[in-house]
Order: sequence, then C-alpha cells, then structure tokens
Amino acid sequence: MHLTIREALSIYPLTEAKLVAGKQGDSRIVKSVNVMDAPDIADWTKSGEMLFTTAFAMKDSPQETVNLLRKLNDRGAAGLGIKLGRFWSELPQIVADEADRLHFPIIEMPFQFTFSDQMNALFNAEYRRNTQLLQSVLEKQKKLMQFGLKQDNMLSMFQLISDILGYPMAVVGARGQILYNTSAWSPDQLSQNWPWKRKSGWVYAGKERAYRVGLHQQDDEPLGHLLIIPDAVLLANVEEGLFQQAADILTFHMCYTFRSHVEASAQRDLQNNLLRYLEKGTSLEEFIEQAEARGLSIFTGAYQCVISKNKPEKLVEEQPQGMLKNLKQYMESHPKSSSLTGHHFVFKDMMFSVYSTNQVDGFPEEELSQLLTKYAGDSGCIEEAGEMAFYTSSMKLKPTALREAYMECLETQRMASKLGLPDRVLHYETIEFAHLFQNVSSTMMEDYCAKILRPLLEKDAEYSQEMIRTLEVFIRNDGQVSEAAKQLFIHRNTVTYRLEKISDLLQVDFKKVNDLLKLKAVFLFRQFLHVR
Repeated sequence: MHLTIREALSIYPLTEAKLVAGKQGDSRIVKSVNVMDAPDIADWTKSGEMLFTTAFAMKDSPQETVNLLRKLNDRGAAGLGIKLGRFWSELPQIVADEADRLHFPIIEMPFQFTFSDQMNALFNAEYRRNTQLLQSVLEKQKKLMQFGLKQDNMLSMFQLISDILGYPMAVVGARGQILYNTSAWSPDQLSQNWPWKRKSGWVYAGKERAYRVGLHQQDDEPLGHLLIIPDAVLLANVEEGLFQQAADILTFHMCYTFRSHVEASAQRDLQNNLLRYLEKGTSLEEFIEQAEARGLSIFTGAYQCVISKNKPEKLVEEQPQGMLKNLKQYMESHPKSSSLTGHHFVFKDMMFSVYSTNQVDGFPEEELSQLLTKYAGDSGCIEEAGEMAFYTSSMKLKPTALREAYMECLETQRMASKLGLPDRVLHYETIEFAHLFQNVSSTMMEDYCAKILRPLLEKDAEYSQEMIRTLEVFIRNDGQVSEAAKQLFIHRNTVTYRLEKISDLLQVDFKKVNDLLKLKAVFLFRQFLHVR
C-alpha cells in the first residue's frame, strides 16, 4: 500500500472520518494498516503503518498516550485512527497538542463503521489503484517499445518520451548541458549538485525533487541523465522500472542520433575552418590541428585539389548541396584508387577535395585524371538530375600552397564557364594558357587568327570548315590522333591525311613546339571571340 493520509481520507467510508490533530502530517505515507489492542503496540509498529484503536488501552492515561505518540513517531508510523464515543468522548487536549507538535496525524474514525470495513476499503482502493497503474505502465511500455523500433531527431525523440511517460522531464548531457526540459526547473536547479552519482534515485533542488536515471552506454561512457518530475509523492517499483526502460531506450538512440549529431557538428566546424582559410586567408594551422584531432591526415605528401560542381546549364530545382553530399558519399564509398587518399568538403554550391599520396616518386596525376573521368562517367547514376564537372589544380608539395590550389581550381572553373568548354574533367594546365591571354583585345585576336588560318579560310567554305574542325579537335587533345579521330567519328588515317594537308597549307610542323603554340593560341582566341 502506498497512500498518503490525505488520499486515504478520500476513500469511503473514511470520507466520514475527520483529521482532528497533526494536520500538517497529512502527506505521510500509509504502507499498511493494523488494529491496536495493547498499550505497548509501538514496539512492533513498522514504518508507514497506520493504527486503528478504540482508545481502550489508553483511556485512563492521556499522558501515556502522549508517550505512545512519541514512540510511534520515532518508529515512522503513518498515523493513528481513534474511534471516539465509547471510551473517549473527545480527544484530550494534551494529546492533540502533542500530535500537532509532532505533525503526527490523528483521525477521528466514523463510529458507525467497523475497523474491518475501513481496512477493506483501503485495501480495495489500493488494489484498484495498482491495477490502473499497471495498465498505465504496460501501455507506456508498449509505446516505448514502438518508439524503440524507429529513429528520429533528438528533439522529437525527447518530446515523444515525455509524452509517453506523462510527466515533465529534462535531459542533461554528460557535460551538464541541458538538451531538453519541459519541467518548471530552472537551468540552475537542473545543474545543482552536478556531477551526479551514477546510481538512480531522487535528487533535490530546494523543496522540489526529481527522479534521476543515468544514461550510460555499454562501454560505460556517460551520455547524461534523464530527470523525471512525477506528481506522486512515492513511486511504485513498476514506475521506477518504467523510467529505467525509458532511459535505456534513450541511451540506445542517443548512441547513434546524438553521436551522429555531434559528428555532423564537428564536420561542419572543420569545413567552416577550411572555408575561412581558403576565402579569407585565416590560419591554416588551426584547420590542420582540428583535422588531426579527428584522425584525418590531409597532407601525406604531394597533392592536388579538385572542385566538383554542377555544370551551370545542367542545374536543376533540387538543392545543389543535396547532390554534392550524395557525390561525397559516392566518392568515399567507391575510392577506386589504392595510391590516392581523398578528403572531401561540401561547401555551398561545390565540393572541395584534396587528393594526396604517400608515393615517393611523385604524384600520380594521370591516375587522378582517370579517377575523375570515371566519376564523371558514373555521375549520371550518382545524380540523375545533375551533371557534375571536375576542375583540378596543379600539383602541390607543401600544405601552405593549399589556398593557391583552391584559387587555381576556381580559375579553371571560371575559364571553363567563360569559354564554354564541354570537358567534364578540366585541369588547370589546360586553361593556364588561356588565362594569360584573356585580356588581349578582340582586334588583335581577329588579326592573328586571320593571319595564321588565311590559307585555309580561302578554300571552299565546307572544306575549310571541316579542316579547321579537325585541326581544333587535334590541338585540344594535345596532338593525340586516335583521340581526335574518336571525337570526330572518323578513322585515324583520315585524321592523319587531313593533318598532312593542313600542314602543307599553313606551313606548320606539328612536331615543333612553336607551331603547336601558335595553333593553340589561334583556337583559344577563336573561343574568346565567340564568347565576346
């Protein structure tokens, strides 16, 4: 039985009784009920026991009754019920005064009901209360188990647990941070006597109290504490067990949800530090230290940087960052390289990657190029709605050149967009030449192109256009006949034949660097003129 004196008096036929003394003790807990038929009953009285008596054993000596009250109070008795009218017509004043002093409840029992009627009423009420409590706890356990089968964000998770338990609650993190609070307790009250002990139990903040359960992982690492503020004075064992079950489920979810939240927060901090360095030139050391603290070795030797970005003409309604995160996940789960280590950072509309190697014979630039080409070929299945392009820097040797590499990637992307280059993988070396001539006047470009290509331009228009197209593809592919033939959809011998004719007409030798540079400048100027 776990009833307060106040609750007991609300149960019929005790509703006919009166609390005549010790009224301030009406919150005492009644755990059991017994009938007093001997003056030395105090020697056998248990804590929380309420005694019913006719006052027969004490009718002749009110002072002895006072002594009895003191003994009962010392032993933790809940109260004393006296049936007046037979041996005492009223409660002696000396007894009432002592009961008031001790805050020991004395109840005037209704004369028309037997003690057994009143005891049975209390037992039946307790039985019904326990039955309802068990049904409530079972229903809450059912909801907790249903909750335990699904994941959710932290705030929703805490809110749902609070709704299931039906009490105000708070969740305090391992470092004392308040993660959730629907109770009336202030932050100062919640942090009072911190850190708390591991053992579950009551904690106090002034006159208020909460039931606390620790949140501990299997490796004993603390995640924090769950505090529940029930409206009951005393909790039944089944409710304490329910609170422990709620704590276990919270622990399970927080091990993943909370940890992933912390991991995501740490990743954002790392990316923000990197972005501040790249855009504003802040300290690189802070970024490197933070990365190493998370077990990331960004620079293991020579490295190259890559910016991955959706091609402007292929942008879709979906947020670019969502596509970039999918690309990052794809790259991390399909590295396709044993000699390169990639670290990827998603910014607003691009992904910045640092590919490093620990090879002693230099950076495998060709391998990275092939890797990016492979990604570009697969990006259709990575992002059905987007078409990603990759812009690389030149090779760097020192970490302090990271910002320079970033700027080269941006310049590669800018020039590719300006010139309308169709390449899905574009290297800084490819546009470096264009970067040097971007400020040359249109008149000078037109004059230079006309001078070099005049022998071709004077031929038949269809012939001239076909030969210039062949030469352009040949130059763009760094003099590789097979690759040019592949892109032109003709046989490589046809390309060779056309190049021989072009060589004779323009008086150029494709084996000479100077002649190749002249032709590269011509087609670069043609691109600039087309854009302008």
